[in-house]
Amino acid sequence: MIKGIGIDITEIERIQEMIQKHPQFVIKILTPAERAQYGKMGGQRAVEYLAGRWSLKESFSKAYGTGIGSAVGFQDIEIVDNQLGAPIVTHAPFNGRVHASVSHTAVNVMTEIILEEKDD
Repeated sequence: MIKGIGIDITEIERIQEMIQKHPQFVIKILTPAERAQYGKMGGQRAVEYLAGRWSLKESFSKAYGTGIGSAVGFQDIEIVDNQLGAPIVTHAPFNGRVHASVSHTAVNVMTEIILEEKDD
């Protein structure tokens, strides 16, 4: 049974500006495992990865019904790429199945999260 659906669109340039203005931005958004993947990337791909994680976590919080804030923070959700490059939620405050999707253009990143409750 579907518990929630969340979508988000983020401008990649906005994330690039945040990286430049606030050096701690990456640490605030990414978990250690996500930072390990991010650290292996460079240039535009690294910015796209960070924008994607920001947007995925925003989508998760919307599907969860709380938004990012005191109930769910960026460090409460971990999403890493599997060996094929697909985003996999490895940690989140949800006990069911989490479906994640991310897509980029040169300007935007769009993400969707679907929360599916476990069958009893």
